[in-house]
Amino acid sequence: MAWYGRLVTGHGPLQTIHPVDVTGRMYAPVLGLYGGRDAGIPQGDVQKMREKLKQGNAHANASDIHVYQDADHAFYADYRPSYLKAAADDAWKRCLAWMARHLD
Repeated sequence: MAWYGRLVTGHGPLQTIHPVDVTGRMYAPVLGLYGGRDAGIPQGDVQKMREKLKQGNAHANASDIHVYQDADHAFYADYRPSYLKAAADDAWKRCLAWMARHLD
């Protein structure tokens, strides 16, 4: 599960491998939940991840990336100004459904 995590670049020089770099060797599908207005995770990066997942293994191909167009970064954090209830509620439903499908 990826809740608005960076896809192409890391958080510092010690992070040299990024999610787009490992789509060919995934051991499980991933659900990605992103805000369309998140300046820290540009939509171009989200699209690049989608493309890499399509080129990856079967687990990568079974992954799902969902973008909430009106949401900013941390749209699920109800203690922050970026909280967006509609997106948070939908994301939680998607999360629970994803776990029910993919976890034993």
